[in-house]
Amino acid sequence: MAFRFDYRDVTAFKVLLVLSFMYGLMSALVYSIVHLKFVKPLDSDAPLDRFSEARAIQHVRVLADEIGDRQEGRPGLREAAVYIKTQLEGIKERAGPKFRIEIEENVVNGSFNMIFLGHSISLGYRNHTNIVMRISSTDSQDTDPSVLMNGHFDGPLSSPGAGDCGSCVASMLELARLTIDSGWIPPRPIIFLFNGAEELFMLGAHGFMKAHKWRDSVGAVINVEASGTGGLDLVCQSGPSSWPSSVYAQSAIYPMAHSAAQDVFPVIPGDTDYRIFSQDYGDIPGLDIIFLIGGYYYHTSHDTVDRLLPGSVQARGDNLFNVLKAFSNSSKLQNAHDRASFEATGIKNTDERAIFFDYLTWFMIYYSRSRATVLHGIPIVIFITVPFFLRLLNSGLHSWFATYSDFVKGMMIHATGKMLAIIFPIAFSVLRLLFSGYAMSWFAHPFLAFMMFIPCSLLGLLIPRSLWSHFPLSQDAMLLKTSKEALSDEARFWGAFGFYAMLTMAYLVAGLTGGFLTFIVATSMLPAWIFFCISINFYGRRSLRSTLFYVVPLIPCITYSVYFGGFVVQFLIEKMGMMGAFPSPYGYYVQDIVVAAAVGAVTGWCVGPLLPICGLWLARSSVLQFLLHLTVLGLALSSPFFPYSTGAHKRVVFQHTFVTADANQIVESSFDFSVVDSNSFLFLFKYAPEVAKELHIGPEFSLEAANISKRETWMVLFPVSFLFSKSLKFPATSDEISKQYEYFPYLSTSKPHTISGDGSRRVYLELSLGSLEEVWVAVLNITGPLSNWSFADNKVPVPEIVDGGPPSYICRLSGSSHENWTFWLEASSPENLRVEVAVLDQVLVDEAKKLKDLFPDWTDVTAYSSFRSSYTF
Repeated sequence: MAFRFDYRDVTAFKVLLVLSFMYGLMSALVYSIVHLKFVKPLDSDAPLDRFSEARAIQHVRVLADEIGDRQEGRPGLREAAVYIKTQLEGIKERAGPKFRIEIEENVVNGSFNMIFLGHSISLGYRNHTNIVMRISSTDSQDTDPSVLMNGHFDGPLSSPGAGDCGSCVASMLELARLTIDSGWIPPRPIIFLFNGAEELFMLGAHGFMKAHKWRDSVGAVINVEASGTGGLDLVCQSGPSSWPSSVYAQSAIYPMAHSAAQDVFPVIPGDTDYRIFSQDYGDIPGLDIIFLIGGYYYHTSHDTVDRLLPGSVQARGDNLFNVLKAFSNSSKLQNAHDRASFEATGIKNTDERAIFFDYLTWFMIYYSRSRATVLHGIPIVIFITVPFFLRLLNSGLHSWFATYSDFVKGMMIHATGKMLAIIFPIAFSVLRLLFSGYAMSWFAHPFLAFMMFIPCSLLGLLIPRSLWSHFPLSQDAMLLKTSKEALSDEARFWGAFGFYAMLTMAYLVAGLTGGFLTFIVATSMLPAWIFFCISINFYGRRSLRSTLFYVVPLIPCITYSVYFGGFVVQFLIEKMGMMGAFPSPYGYYVQDIVVAAAVGAVTGWCVGPLLPICGLWLARSSVLQFLLHLTVLGLALSSPFFPYSTGAHKRVVFQHTFVTADANQIVESSFDFSVVDSNSFLFLFKYAPEVAKELHIGPEFSLEAANISKRETWMVLFPVSFLFSKSLKFPATSDEISKQYEYFPYLSTSKPHTISGDGSRRVYLELSLGSLEEVWVAVLNITGPLSNWSFADNKVPVPEIVDGGPPSYICRLSGSSHENWTFWLEASSPENLRVEVAVLDQVLVDEAKKLKDLFPDWTDVTAYSSFRSSYTF
């Protein structure tokens, strides 16, 4: 297809080139901001009254490198607790006479029910360690309202946990030191909670809230977390009242917060300790602050010190110290008794969902829900009333209806473009996968996602604009004594403005806090339109100078759109490696569709405000053809790129499963594998031939004929196991494990059962973990007529129905002890209770270690042993 240019095409490509250059500069700026390249880390010899990233990194190095594995059941967890307490004792020794320093090591035990990842589960725990430090003035009281900062020092399976959450602990240690060495005596007590059991579903935080003597004094909580290795340290949740986000907005040096994050966080598969403090057990006002960039390494063996993004810990520390000061000085800080008394007055907090967002981490905008009701309603009022002021006073009611009709037509055209901007990338991504050998080629190369999907997204965005001439105006240009071009520009602009006004109002009505995203666009378009209308009197309607007068006022808005949208796409791309595997054949397309849709939506958001005026040039057929060619080229060039690398790993879960019949008998042994993205085992074994050879997999291998690992095989990871689809099972020997362990986990009755007057039967059981060395968790799956049990304050959770099976009551038990677990189950009928036990041991036999080592360096393998057994009582 040949291009035929006239002068208007040349001008169109000039506009495209200038806009491309503008968006390129914005992207470079955003990249540096998101990765905090503008923050200079302070060295270890920095003044003692300043937070130093280098000093904090020294703590991370000890925790992640020298101590190493800090998982429950491993000695590193205890070593980390000793190290933290030793550091705090050293800080206490340097404190002046005006400080009151209290340090405690608490062992927590408990049991409770919760919903996690949408599934009902019970948790029982014992002997988990929390280290608590309280800094206050000498005249403080135990009941004084305090500020709690929480971070966890336990690590996820098979990970050194430098980012998650060694960086959190290190930041808190440096903040505790800074508080003392700076001489700042907090007007209200500061509590640092180093909890040792977050990865086991927030057990350490629960233990503090249920048993610690200072729990009722906490008036605000700052939960410090990491879902990556640095970058934006985003306030992802704030509440339950609005004042914590207000305090953060006024005090943070590098504000990083979007109230829109609160709209989407509940649907993200995961949770933090913030839930325990502010939702489930405390109702404490607070902030949930999380590292979000570097998600490639989250919960992998590559979460190491060298992966931490420079400047991230420095920015976090500077922010947190200022926020700590602001919280401790806040007049709204109340202990549990004062909060309860305030609620008893019947006065309700009517401003619980404030609107806030940072602008490129330079400053933060915050306004209350009541103000948002007024502000966010202004655009829709303007959209409705503009036709009246433009036409009704001069031309009558009929002209007003015609004008409004054209505005609605413009809004529909703009909305159609937005939808096509998402549909086109999805369609092209599916088309590419039909001819490609693997999915997610953009995973290790994020630039490919933009190269593949932005051109086709622009194509979809511009096609409705190119068809504008086929939709005649309802207004009569001759009657209004103006030109059709002027009426068309007017209809397109106010239609686009109305689109964003409608979305802003929809956010408001739905009670969501992300309406500022479209409100910014709508309010930025107004001055751009005014400047354009003024400029056409000097340069004409179709002049590039007039177009420039429209674009320039929109630059701050577009820059913010690129900042927010670029961050969202980067975050999504990094998380796609652990999104989960969905059933074939459609599961193969899921990750690519999600990223394509995200890039399309962001492209439409970033470019959409320009279309009413710039669309004149960009929607020319020559530009559309160029974008189509660019799309095809991008899709073709992406095919050779391998989806994984040593910096973006494919995650593999490797479980060495042992089915036992009693305390020392192995019935079956198998290697079970699962993946958590859309590239299946066929891909894995094709590009990992040594693994395939070891498992005796030949070229004739197919998933349809393979031995499938059933859902119950993965019970030890419940409910995370629901992210798996079509796991595979291979035979393994059991000789080594019999030599390594004398006894295996075993469940037995501890005393005779009893029968109550109503006929219910109570069974008393004892669970021995055998001679296993590094137990992380034990899981019970109970089916049958269960009516009560000794867990969770004698409250049975909502049963789970797994793959159409009988109702299951699932309980996770964790915590090291020389004593066996003892508990009772109560049955409401003579029918048998069936108990399935699965125990996760982090020790691998040599055969499994050898197999794990055969995986290539572009994979990350989480490997462990699982001991399963079944009983009836």
